[in-house]
Amino acid sequence: MTEQPFSSAALRGAVDLSSLSPRPGAPSSGAGATPGGAQGQGSGAVPGRRGALVEVTDETFESVVNASLTTPVVLVLWTPQLPESLTHLRELAERARTMEGRFQVAGVDIAGSQGILQALTPVLQQVFGQVSSLPVVMGLLSGQPMPFYLGVQPMEQVDQLLEKFLEAAVTNAVTGRVELGDDDGLPGQAEKEGEQDAEEAELPPLHQEAYDAIDRGDWAAAVAAYEKALEADPADELARLGLGQVRLLERTSGMDLAAVRQAAADRPADVQAQIDAADVDLVGGHVEDGFGRLVEAVRRTSGDERDLARNHLLGLFEVVGTQDPRVGKARQALMSALY
Repeated sequence: MTEQPFSSAALRGAVDLSSLSPRPGAPSSGAGATPGGAQGQGSGAVPGRRGALVEVTDETFESVVNASLTTPVVLVLWTPQLPESLTHLRELAERARTMEGRFQVAGVDIAGSQGILQALTPVLQQVFGQVSSLPVVMGLLSGQPMPFYLGVQPMEQVDQLLEKFLEAAVTNAVTGRVELGDDDGLPGQAEKEGEQDAEEAELPPLHQEAYDAIDRGDWAAAVAAYEKALEADPADELARLGLGQVRLLERTSGMDLAAVRQAAADRPADVQAQIDAADVDLVGGHVEDGFGRLVEAVRRTSGDERDLARNHLLGLFEVVGTQDPRVGKARQALMSALY
């Protein structure tokens, strides 16, 4: 098996939003805040905060929800661990400026916003299942969340979505605007970017041990390193997702590729044969073939067998990364197969 699209570099930056442990009883100092408290034009912007881009925390999240009663809000969940999520956040803020403040972008650094995650996780799970990519972008309109997409998307597609979002806002009489400023941005971001540079320069020892093991093809050692990391810190999401990806490589490493594919061809109704072949497809770089096998398995089966195929496919989405366009295409096919 020489074609292996996964490496230590592919495992960096994996994020599983839906399984982050929320902090119970997150306070909300925004209680009682009214949209009219914002500065400028009597808009429904976040009270006391103006500009195309504002930073939101657990304490100010309620005020963001209230602000969306009169002004559209685009909520972006991001992390300094993924610089591309910050870049996309700023691209959205630039769109808010070019659209003359017709919506406000609210940035949420997930590391310090467990209360927001607790509030949003149910709806994100319902729409996306296991969320494994950042940024998470969603609209807030009249206090209601509207999940948009996961991962960085082409801005030409985002522009189309924003136009539809603003059309919906007009239909619902949510037409407030925000006062734009020259100092839009996230407080303390320079320090966070510096911290990110330091993180990229030096990995935690067990993560480095896992990456080194992956590079030399020692899957058992990589699994052991990730398991140790999780024992030390059960909330280490990078280690948890890395473990799942390495296990894919481990469970396929001893397979006879020709035999696995022949078995899947000979027994199209055998769900386990299709699962094995899908794993082999992914490790060999044939991502769409692997997804297609399991979508067809879902289409042909029912009950426990259908659940087995569906759950394995969802797990493979995480391995590839939900920002990958092939995942989006396969997710649509899965929905069609299910319904």
